[in-house]
Amino acid sequence: MSYQAYQKTQASAENPSQTEYRLFAEVTRSLMDVRELTPPDSKLAAALDWNRRLWSVLATDCGAEGNQLPQQLRAAIISLSIWVSKHSSLVMRGREKVDDLININRTIMEGLAAQAAQVAKPATPPTQPTPTSHNV
Repeated sequence: MSYQAYQKTQASAENPSQTEYRLFAEVTRSLMDVRELTPPDSKLAAALDWNRRLWSVLATDCGAEGNQLPQQLRAAIISLSIWVSKHSSLVMRGREKVDDLININRTIMEGLAAQAAQVAKPATPPTQPTPTSHNV
């Protein structure tokens, strides 16, 4: 089986929270891999750009009409996206570290993991009445 076929199978078996978690994990891993590099390293720039693009897509989605997330959460994600962009620029100038970006992503991943676990919980079947002397 080709890698692309595997990816299609994996994507079709995931719920949206799991897909978002996986993407955040990949981006965060790339940030962790470059955390010791100093600007203007191209690997650092690429990891920061990937993270910034991820957040930009999230902000764009939160600003889209029809987005079903609560307004307050949408606003918070947009604000975080702006902060990520500014902080990334500071990292590229050597004025900040990557660690804060990693921590933000991990926090989001924790929320996504909890959300995915909620979605994955099977519905509890209704309990059957226990027989008593009145029911028999």
